[in-house]
Amino acid sequence: MAGPNRVGRCLGQYRVGMNEPRARSVIFDILGDCRRVGADEIRLKVLVQLGAMVGIAAENTRVLVARMREEGWFEVRREGRESIYSLTPKTHRVIEEGRQRIFRAEPSTWDGSWSLVIYSVPETDRPTRERLRRDLSWMGFGSLAPATWVSPFQLLDRVADLGATLPNAKLDLLTMRSSGLAADRSIVERCWELDALNEEYAAFIRTLRLRTMATRGSNGDKEEAFSQRIGLVHEYRRFPYRDPGLPPDLQPPGWLGDQARQLFIDAHEVLAEGAAQHYAELGVIPSTRRVTTARSPS
Repeated sequence: MAGPNRVGRCLGQYRVGMNEPRARSVIFDILGDCRRVGADEIRLKVLVQLGAMVGIAAENTRVLVARMREEGWFEVRREGRESIYSLTPKTHRVIEEGRQRIFRAEPSTWDGSWSLVIYSVPETDRPTRERLRRDLSWMGFGSLAPATWVSPFQLLDRVADLGATLPNAKLDLLTMRSSGLAADRSIVERCWELDALNEEYAAFIRTLRLRTMATRGSNGDKEEAFSQRIGLVHEYRRFPYRDPGLPPDLQPPGWLGDQARQLFIDAHEVLAEGAAQHYAELGVIPSTRRVTTARSPS
């Protein structure tokens, strides 16, 4: 069994006693990994076990899962004395959106055009304004000016779908081109803080390489593979929400995002088989099913 020090290496400071937002995100990471192996439901006692392996106290998991059920993330049924939690369509949607963002494809060739969103929201409707900013950032837009957001990708249809759910928001959706590549790179500098992000990528790459060397001899430890896989996703997941995934033409010199992404995917795949065996032992999936890797469609 993987000891607490080994689990601690996976999640850094995210140990027993982690605050609720962090614990909640770890639970979603576990559910996402279970979903990738084809599990749409999980026994509560198993989810509690899995949470404990990555640093969430058993009682905290039970309380958090009950709260998430009230929020519509789970449906529950009983089999004898056991509670079985099923993922709701809402949970499936969030997990799929997260999967697409975390395991997104390599940056594509750019055609030189920008998606431009200009919005106006009544001053009294702060929730709508905050949701717009949050969702635009999630999609990969950057803030060029107040109420003006841009992305080098064709995302206006998605923004239109978002706008249809926000009756108080008036959106102008445009496609634009700048005067040239120098102007495009200036837009990037104004919209995203990439220097600080690149430093974090460098630290992630160093840590992951050291961890890979340190754990090279533990390939047969199935619980360790699970813990490392969840910890890896949890550590990496902060990057896709801040990194717009810029095409090569717009990336700053010395950009490490693509290298970090490839190392993450390689490490995620190395841990796949051991994690699958661990899920099978706990009854999450049949023993004959293999875990889905980051490169495989789910």
